[in-house]
Amino acid sequence: MHDHVRLDGRHVIFLSWRDTTNPEGGGAELYLEHMARGLAERGARVTVFCAAHERAPADEVLDGVRFVRRGSKLTVYLAGFLRLLTRRLGHADVVVDVQNGMPFLARLATRRPVVVLVHHVHREQWPVVYPGVTGRVGWWIESWLAPRVYRSCQYVAVSQATRRELVELGVDAHRIAVVHNGTAPELEVSDGKSEVPEICVVGRLVPHKQVEHAIDAWRDLRAELPDLRLTIVGDGWWSEQLREHARATDPGGAVTLTGHVSELAKQQVYARSWVMALPSLKEGWGLVVGEAGRHRTPTVAYRSAGGTRESVIDGTSGLLVDDYAGMVDALRSVLTDTERRQRLSEGALEVSRRFTWEHAHGSFAAVLTSTLRGELSASQDPDEEPGSSAGPGYWVEP
Repeated sequence: MHDHVRLDGRHVIFLSWRDTTNPEGGGAELYLEHMARGLAERGARVTVFCAAHERAPADEVLDGVRFVRRGSKLTVYLAGFLRLLTRRLGHADVVVDVQNGMPFLARLATRRPVVVLVHHVHREQWPVVYPGVTGRVGWWIESWLAPRVYRSCQYVAVSQATRRELVELGVDAHRIAVVHNGTAPELEVSDGKSEVPEICVVGRLVPHKQVEHAIDAWRDLRAELPDLRLTIVGDGWWSEQLREHARATDPGGAVTLTGHVSELAKQQVYARSWVMALPSLKEGWGLVVGEAGRHRTPTVAYRSAGGTRESVIDGTSGLLVDDYAGMVDALRSVLTDTERRQRLSEGALEVSRRFTWEHAHGSFAAVLTSTLRGELSASQDPDEEPGSSAGPGYWVEP
C-alpha cells in the first residue's frame, strides 16, 4: 500500500532509552530498529540515540543506521534532550520520541516535527517496577505531563489497545496512527516438535512479565504431565529472582532458563515447543506471538495485557485467559488435546503471516511523510463505526 513512499535525504532522529544490543533490550527495541532500517532503505538518513552499554561501541553504523550511545539507563533522557537541543545529532527533519513510559520531552528541544512512538501505557508497571514515590512521579509524567507537552504532535501506537489507552490519557484520537509489528520469515531449523510436551517463554526477565506464572503453571501441570518441560529464553535484571524461584520449584532441571541466546537458538526453542506462555501484565503488541506462530506454536496469554487481544486471535492462533487459573487450564488444554493443538498451531502460522515488516515499514514511512507535510494521520478503532471519525490523512491499518 505504501511501497512508493520515499524519504530521500530526510534526517530522522530516534530517541530511545535502549537498542537491541542492550542487555535489557526487547521487542520495543526490535520494532524501533526495524522501522529505522526500513526508513534507511527508503532513502532517509537515520540516527538512533540511546543509552551506552558495554556490549556495543559509543558510535557505529549498522545497516545504514547511525547509532549514538551516550548516558546510562537514567541519564539517557537528559543526554538525548541536550544533544537534540544543541543539534549535536545533526539537523533533524523529524524526531521520533520513543516513549517507553518516560518521554525524552523532545517537543521542548526542537522546532522540528516530533512523532511520539508508544508501545503501551505503563499504568500497571510503574508501581511494580518503582514502588512508592518514584513510581507515582513516573506515572504523573507519562499520564499528565507528556500528553500536554505533545498536545499537537503526531502519535504512533503499535496496537488499537494502546491507541485507546492514549485517548483515555487525553491524546486526541485523530493524532494517533497505528502501525503494527511485523513478523520476519522463520529461520530454517532442523528440529521439529519435542517428543515430550514443552512450554516456552520468550522475553525480557523483568517483574511485569510475570514469568513466575509460567513456572507455577509447570508445577501445577506436572502431576498430569510428568515429562513436561519449560524453557525460558531471555535475560533481565529480574533473572536471579526467577532462577531462585525455578530452583525452589524444580530441583530436577525440567525448567531451564537459557539467558540470552542466538537468534537461531531462539527459533529452535519456538520450533520444538508445543505452546508458548505469555503471562505478561502488559504488552503493547507481543512481538514473540508472531515469532512463535511462524513455527506453528500457539500462545496462551492474558486478555487484560492489552495488545495480546490483537496479536492473539482467541481460539484461532492461541487462547486468551482472564487469570492464573485460566492460564493453567488453557495450557493443559493445548498440551493434552492433540486435535485442538493442531488446529491452533495452523492458526498461529496463518495469523503470523498477516503482518509483515515490509508493510509496517511503508506505514511508518507514510506517517512521517504526512507529518513532514504538516498533516495528521490516524487509525480507526475497530469498535467505532466505519468512517465515524475519518478525515484528511486518516490512517487505517489492516
